Formats: sequence, structure tokens, C-alpha cells
Amino acid sequence: MDNNRKMWLNGEIMAVKDAKINVLSPTSQFGANVFEGIRCYWNQDEKQLYAFRLDDHFDRLANSIKLLKLECDYTIEDMKKGFFDIIKANDYKEDIAVRQTVFLDGFGSWSSTGPTGMFIAPIARKRSYDKKSLKCCISSWERISDRSLSPRIKVGANYLNSRLAHMEALENGYDTAIIMNNAGKVAEAPGSCLFLIRDNELITPSITSSILESITRDTVIKLAKEELNMIVTERDVDRTELYIADEIFLCGSAMEIMSVSNVDNYEIGNEEVGQITKELQRLYFEVIRGDNLNYSKWITPVY
Repeated sequence: MDNNRKMWLNGEIMAVKDAKINVLSPTSQFGANVFEGIRCYWNQDEKQLYAFRLDDHFDRLANSIKLLKLECDYTIEDMKKGFFDIIKANDYKEDIAVRQTVFLDGFGSWSSTGPTGMFIAPIARKRSYDKKSLKCCISSWERISDRSLSPRIKVGANYLNSRLAHMEALENGYDTAIIMNNAGKVAEAPGSCLFLIRDNELITPSITSSILESITRDTVIKLAKEELNMIVTERDVDRTELYIADEIFLCGSAMEIMSVSNVDNYEIGNEEVGQITKELQRLYFEVIRGDNLNYSKWITPVY
């Protein structure tokens, strides 16, 4: 761990090693917290760090707080100020990821609504995967649904579902998993949404298919429609559609855009990164670094 790295906790900037929370708090015992993983990208030519779709991340965080019924005294403006303050305190001049978490503190139970705390922890972050593409399997685990634990918000405890699927995949020699929903349709991968391409049509599970309301997914849909003039269809997706797809990729703030070359030992395309996937990757990285002025509304300068 970088001993000089700083984080923001309940209004104070401190060294990560000095940040402490109550081990008996509901966030420690029950995973009672909501969070956002916000990416920021360094533009070397402009000497500027850009936060990607910052307002959208805070809007989703507010929805998560509402759905989990947390009593949070922090306003969106408070959250933004803490976000900027801690990045500047670390003086980051590189690509970073920022975890912003509102958590249930104190000595309450899993049904408590307060008190809440918040931490903001930035860290240098390059690509999550060194590979050009991923080998996936269909998980034996079922994706959580809106009838059990809402998948549309980012709750810490939700990610145990993804953990089980991902760990199973790793143990069986795959890079990650694809999880089906309770209707037997494709939902998403651990921490990422899924797209497939057939006959130049971009297809993705609908927002009601037990998936996160993903900001990166929304970005990809808009880029495909506006920049590539593609037909984009949001609908139920069958498992076997994956096996005969021309291209598949996963996307998310951490994942960015990553090609899938194999599902359940079925080769996708020729097991190379597909041309449409490559083009979407190119567009995505232009946008997030501030090199595409058509989407300047999506980037917020930090410095």
C-alpha cells in the first residue's frame, strides 16, 4: 500500500492507514452500504484530469441511498466537494478510480437507517485486464432480481452474488462468468454489462433483465447509435444466442470495454477482438479523455 495515499472520511482528509470505522457497525456486519466507482482519466496534452459522467454517478448514488432507506445528511454538492478535495490532496496526474461509499455506521442492526458516514478513496488505476479478450462461462449461480435484492443500485452486499459467480469461473479455468436471471435469460457479468453483435445489430439485455442501471452501458448505446449509426436493441437474450454471436463484449466503469472471445468453449467470431468492438473501444477512450468534443458534457475537469 502507498503509505502517502490519502482518503476522505466523514469530512476529514487523512492517510489511508489512519482511516477507521466501527467493526460492529451495520456496514461491517451486514454490508449495509451504497457506493459508486467513478473513473477519472488523465489527458496528457491538456494536463487535465477528467471525471467521467460525474453527475450521472451522483444521481445513481442518490437513488441507491433512497432505495436502501439511509438517513444521509450529505448533499450532492457535499459529495462533489469531497470528491474534488481528495483527488487534489493526492495530486493525481494519471488515470484513477474513485470509490465513494455511504455506509451505515454506529451500533445499530441490519434494519437501522442511521447514522451514516461517507468515505472517498481514490487510487491509481490502469486497465483491469491485461488480456485483449476474455474466456467466459455461464454461471451456475442465478442473478439477484428486483424481487429479492434490487440489482439496479450499487449496494455493497449485492456484489456477493457477483463474487460467487466470478470465483466459480476462476476455479474452472475461465476469466469470468455470465450470469442468467430468474427467467433463464442473460443478465450480466460480475461488475459489468453484456453486449452481443449479430448481423451488425448491437443487442443487450434490457434494463429490467436483473442488471445494474449501468452508466457505461448507457454510454455504449449512445455511441453506437450516434457515432456508428447502429441499430441497438434492448431485449431478452437467450443463452445460445451468445454461442452464435459475431462479437461479444463486456462493459463497466472498471471493465471499460472488454472483448469476449469464448463462452462455454464456443469460439466467438475467430476469437479475435471484433471490428465493432474495436471501434467502440476507440470511441470510448476518445470520449473519456476529452478528445471528442461532441461529448464534452460527459467530462468534468478536476484541476
